Amino acid sequence: MRDRRKIQVFLAFLLLVSFAQSKAQQKPNIVVLFADDISAREIPIYGSKVWSRPIKGGDEGRKQNINTSNPKFRAQTPNMDKLAQEGCFIETTFAATICGPSRAMMMTGRYAHLHKWWHNKDKGKNPKGKREWNLFDSSPHTISHVAKKGGYDTYWAGKTQMETKGFQFDEGCFTAPKAAYNKRIHTTDFMVYSKKVDGKKKLFNGDTDKELGFRSYVQASWFWKPHIQLLNHPNNTEELQWWPYSKEDKKAFGLNTYSPDVVLDHIFDFMERKTKKKKPFFIYHTSNLGHDAFDYFHPESNNKWPGTPKIKWDGKKYTRTKTNITGDNGVYDTHNTITGQGIHNHINYLDYQVWQYMNKFKELGIENNTIFIFCADNATSGYGKSSSVSQKGVHVPLIIYAPVLNMTKKGKQKVIANISDILPTIADVAGVEIPKDYEINGESLIPFLTTKKTTHRNWIYGYHKDKTIIRGDLVLKGGNGKWYDVSKTPDDLISYPIITDWKSVSDAHRKQRDELKKVLPKYDLHATEHDAPKGGYGEVKKLEIKGNR
Repeated sequence: MRDRRKIQVFLAFLLLVSFAQSKAQQKPNIVVLFADDISAREIPIYGSKVWSRPIKGGDEGRKQNINTSNPKFRAQTPNMDKLAQEGCFIETTFAATICGPSRAMMMTGRYAHLHKWWHNKDKGKNPKGKREWNLFDSSPHTISHVAKKGGYDTYWAGKTQMETKGFQFDEGCFTAPKAAYNKRIHTTDFMVYSKKVDGKKKLFNGDTDKELGFRSYVQASWFWKPHIQLLNHPNNTEELQWWPYSKEDKKAFGLNTYSPDVVLDHIFDFMERKTKKKKPFFIYHTSNLGHDAFDYFHPESNNKWPGTPKIKWDGKKYTRTKTNITGDNGVYDTHNTITGQGIHNHINYLDYQVWQYMNKFKELGIENNTIFIFCADNATSGYGKSSSVSQKGVHVPLIIYAPVLNMTKKGKQKVIANISDILPTIADVAGVEIPKDYEINGESLIPFLTTKKTTHRNWIYGYHKDKTIIRGDLVLKGGNGKWYDVSKTPDDLISYPIITDWKSVSDAHRKQRDELKKVLPKYDLHATEHDAPKGGYGEVKKLEIKGNR
């Protein structure tokens, strides 16, 4: 009788374990593809009559008109378009004007008044008054901590721009991490480094050791023959290890190695391993595509956006050209296997990778249990990046595709959203409750996406150092101090009329202006609370699973 009782208890235990596992697998996988320096206007689904054309980098590029309506330079994004129509895309989403603060907004769900990342080179000191404040110190409930608490295995891939060890990502594949900046790494000599010559700092091409003849910046390669570092990969002998390290990978590595391909291969490897173990995963894919870079294959050109491998869409599938790049020491022949320069080619390649993602989901049998989000960190370089005028610097794309959510919204959504909204959205999906006394500036998109709710937020916010941008559905205040009437969207997504006479607009416009003015003082703290408060923000309550107390 006792043995029978033991067997019953054991079987009940197995049933509970099986139930827990099935519940865990029911939790949707989440992929956030966060592109680099891409305005909403560059994505065709947004319908702008104007987009960006190829220009030169540095001072030469600043003198050129980047705007064009030439279809030759229009990105082709059939897969993004499909996801945006079958899922939805938000008409107006704000980030910050430049990458560091925008990534801080994404990773913390908070604005700079809390995390203190006002600009790439303007970050508040930590509570001890020394170095910049790490995001995981200023905001302990980051996007990785939320996903981890929700039972997800986590992966960070691509651009970092920050200390990585304090987050809760299980694994990672980092392109041109801080460890590679201005330092020669044994895997590749594709880098731009600085050194002093006659007391002046000058830039040199690491491939040729020749001085650059134009303005650029220190950079490790994140496209061709790239710098790549892996975090906690199962084959690693160290926590952070330079790739390639296996004999097979070293043999294949070289001029034809394209970083976006390598990154996606590692992401897919992670997805395969987790799906096999029936573990839900969260992928934070911070792509370098969209960002300008030094063109090592044309070192004298000062091209702004290096070419990508050639791809072709036939209406059903992409075919990628096998690249054939030869040469050395600054003299190369690409044998017509890569594109010319231009941000439209980067966006085309992103669409190719979106197509690869969708195919991988189907291959793994998770296409109906995976949420896919595409967005970008700030506006296009040469057009709006670093601009606080109107919404040029902060208007980015946001596409959400999530069959698992049974979304009530399809196609274009004439609402406003913030990049800060992604973290609380993930918290909702993961079933994680953020403490009520822990300030989050984002608002979950789930209520809007899954109900008959017709609005999402009343106002959205962006920033550039001490300048702030805020808007509702009727008026916008730019960082230049001017107010704009945004009640109608112009065909270039930016030429909003400036309000010079408030008597010429409606009572609703004036009322919204007054409401936005009341909001701003809470966040405009650059001059008065630039650094961390002494002692930090005190004890922070832990994240909870909803329903658990």
